[in-house]
Amino acid sequence: MSEFKELIKSFSKSREYVRDFFVYGFKTRDEFGGWSGRTYDNERRRLESWLSGYVRQDYTSKGKNIYLSIDSNLLDTNPLFRVWKAKSFTDNDIMLHFYILDYLLKSPEQTADEIADGLLEEYGKVFDSQIVRRKCNQYAAAGMLIKEKTGKEVLYRPAPPFQELLTVHPGLKNAIKLYQLSSPLGIVGNTIMDTASFQNDLFRIKHNFFVHTLEDEILLLILQAMHEHKSILLKIKSTKSENFLETEGVPLKIFTSTRTGRRYLCLYLPNKKHFTNVRMDAVKSVKIEEPYPDYDAIREKLEKNKESAWGVSFQNDSHHHSEHVKLALHINEHSEKYILNRLQREGKGGVIRQIAPDTFTYETEVFDANEMLPWIRTFIGRIVSIESDCPQLNERFQRDFLTMYHMYFKEDR
Repeated sequence: MSEFKELIKSFSKSREYVRDFFVYGFKTRDEFGGWSGRTYDNERRRLESWLSGYVRQDYTSKGKNIYLSIDSNLLDTNPLFRVWKAKSFTDNDIMLHFYILDYLLKSPEQTADEIADGLLEEYGKVFDSQIVRRKCNQYAAAGMLIKEKTGKEVLYRPAPPFQELLTVHPGLKNAIKLYQLSSPLGIVGNTIMDTASFQNDLFRIKHNFFVHTLEDEILLLILQAMHEHKSILLKIKSTKSENFLETEGVPLKIFTSTRTGRRYLCLYLPNKKHFTNVRMDAVKSVKIEEPYPDYDAIREKLEKNKESAWGVSFQNDSHHHSEHVKLALHINEHSEKYILNRLQREGKGGVIRQIAPDTFTYETEVFDANEMLPWIRTFIGRIVSIESDCPQLNERFQRDFLTMYHMYFKEDR
């Protein structure tokens, strides 16, 4: 039987489990499909080790449920960052880490061969120069070492410590404290805080979506492709089944729902010649491909199309370019001006008209009228009528309204 190890080689499997425990939660051991019971036990034990203060459990008729309970309002950092820091390493990895950095502090500006010789002379340890070179290149890419070519030689020296930068720029500490808590790729700021030994004692965010950090590895590759104007090949897991599919497109923008916090990747599909959005938590891998020649043109087209997008959908079932929606609302024009202000603020450019005393209309053109339904429902009790080119919108609203009526008002017979 293999021995359980807390450290991991691949982040993808642990990412799935942390997301399931955190987002979906309340599932028993048998309800985690796609993995063996032993795999579940190993991932659960890792989770309890990484996030011990946030793991909760309940007992139901189906068995024990494990879930995560995290209140972002009370925390100075994202506890899910701990998942990123659990990487496996060999004995040579850990020895080389300390030997190389210690040796270069004493003798900077050394080649890989000189470092290997120095490790033998200084510490009595023999390491192949190729292994030392790979490790130095890895640390140079991570910013821990500075790599410079002088003639035919490649020299390595320690990078300036973060403490020096923080001393020169005193406001930088506060910027890092806020960045690690609020921005994508916040793990970078959190790692700087760990290295420089300071904590966030200033900022709290009332509604924060900590689970986004599980997508940051995918996000980094997507942002790289966007910066280089390249297309990408995505491997996507269906959110409704266990099936996988591949999609090739041009990444243009990341949209974030202000209501749910869910993030979407906006893609242009050259073969179909239209825009689409993919849930970021459904993307399992990204492969960067060739540059797309008309990147600036389609990005400009996206900015124009955004004006007619209510949410993240750029198409509808009726295959019309856009769908018309008109609401008639009863609003007391003297005591309920806050409702009119809300229409103006949330209506995304829709036209508001008064057609009678205390009666107003709101009209707009959107790509997919169905996306408006959750917002329209918030005006129940004020809605006089709904008109739309989208028959599904009218049908769904009538069905939902009748369902609510039967639940709350229809007498039992």
